[in-house]
Amino acid sequence: PNIDQCNSFLSQNAKREGVKQTASGLQYEVIKEGTGARPVDTSVVKVHYEGFLLNATRPFDSSRERAEPTQFPLNGVIRGWTEGVQLMTVGSRYKFYVPYQLGYGEQGSGEVIPGGSLLIFDVELIEIVKSN
Repeated sequence: PNIDQCNSFLSQNAKREGVKQTASGLQYEVIKEGTGARPVDTSVVKVHYEGFLLNATRPFDSSRERAEPTQFPLNGVIRGWTEGVQLMTVGSRYKFYVPYQLGYGEQGSGEVIPGGSLLIFDVELIEIVKSN
């Protein structure tokens, strides 16, 4: 049922003004466009983010709630993040709609993310900590 919900939401969402879609199926909206550099897949980035499941009102994960930005190598996270954050420039804030194939797949992740889940992330790219 999650996969059907995911696909149905994405086909509707793609029609909304301001929503763009990449070849892989990742959808995104620009909330604010920055002017800094653009990371590459081997960059280590510092971000603020919130992650939501479809129809959730509370995030399943939020660096904003912890009041502490997170940093990680872009090639060490889900494919939707690796691809999406490379579209951003430092200072940007985007909303990503990550299909399950670019997220945690049909198996999901732990108790929190059921298999086949669409993930929605609000991401702000604060800085590129390291570019390789």
